[in-house]
Amino acid sequence: MAEEKIYDTIIVGGGAAGLTAAIYAARRAMKTLVITQDIGGQAATTAEIENYPGCGLVTGPALMDAFKKQCDQFGVEFVFREVLGIEPGVDKQAKPLFTVRTNTENYMAHTVILAFGLTHRHLGVPGEKELGGKGVSYCATCDAPLYKNKTVMVVGGGNSAVDAALLLSKLCPKVYLVHRRDDFRAEAVLVEQLKKDNIELVLNSEIKEIKGQDKVASVVVQQVDKPEINREILVEGVFIEVGFVVNAKLINGLVDLDERQQIKINLDNETSRPGIFAAGDITNISYKQIVISAGGGATAALRAYEYLQKVKGFRGVNIDWGVAQPSTQPK
Repeated sequence: MAEEKIYDTIIVGGGAAGLTAAIYAARRAMKTLVITQDIGGQAATTAEIENYPGCGLVTGPALMDAFKKQCDQFGVEFVFREVLGIEPGVDKQAKPLFTVRTNTENYMAHTVILAFGLTHRHLGVPGEKELGGKGVSYCATCDAPLYKNKTVMVVGGGNSAVDAALLLSKLCPKVYLVHRRDDFRAEAVLVEQLKKDNIELVLNSEIKEIKGQDKVASVVVQQVDKPEINREILVEGVFIEVGFVVNAKLINGLVDLDERQQIKINLDNETSRPGIFAAGDITNISYKQIVISAGGGATAALRAYEYLQKVKGFRGVNIDWGVAQPSTQPK
C-alpha cells in the first residue's frame, strides 16, 4: 500500500494572502498545497489597482496571475476544490496532523494556513435570489461587458461599489449608485471621480425590492429617513457591492473568532490552535488591503516553518534571498 502523502502545510485560499503564503512556504522547502476554488480571490475581480507597491496601474487579474506564476516557479501544488471542513488529529508520532476535507477527497498536513477570504454579503431583499445571474451580479469586473449600452444600478458605499460604478460608467449610458448614507466610505480620490454626467447618486436610500420575471426590469428604492418615499427605477442590471462576510461555518469550533466572526490572530498570524495560522481579510486585521493580506500571508508561512522546526524537527532551508533548492529530507 502506498504511503499517504502528508504536506508540510496546506493553504486554504488562493487570493493575495494564500498565494504569498505559498511562495514563502515553498521557498523554505516546505511541501506546500493550495486548496482553492479560484485564483486571486477578491483582488482578481478588481478592474484597476493603483496602490500595490512597485506595480503602478495594474488590473487585478494580471496581478494575481503574476502571484500564481511565482507559486508555480517554486513548485507549489494546487487543487481546485471546495473545502468542507478541517479536522485536527495526530500522526504516528503523536505530532499534530490536520485533515482538510474537500468535496472530492481529503488531504493531510502538519500545518494549515487559513486564507480563504470572504464571501459576498447579500441584501436579502425580494427578487435578489430569484434574479441572481439574470441581472443581479456581485462582480462588476466579471459581468460589466454584458451590460454595455444598458442602464444599470450599483449598491454600496465602499471602494468596491465606487470602482464598479466607475467601470460601468465607461460602458453604460446611465449608472445609478445607491448608498444608504449621504457620504461614502470609499477613498476620496475615487469618490471625486464619481462626478460624471452619466452617474446619478441616490443617497440616503436603500433597495427594498428587485423586480423582474426572467430578468431584472426595475428596482424599488426607499429613502432611509423618510420610509414613505419610494422610487421605482428602471434598470437592466443590479451590481451588489455591499461588502463581504466570513464563512464561519468552516472554522467554528476550530479556532477562536471575534464578534464579527473573523479569525483572531496575534502579531505572528497565529490562531488559538497550535499549527493553524491565518492571514488576509478573514482575520481581525483593521485594514482589508491586498498589500496587507500579502504581508500577512508571508508572516503566516514563516511562522508555520518555525512551528515545524520545533514540533517536527523539520530542516527545510533558511533562505531569504536567492532561489531555494527542494529539500531531500524524507517525509
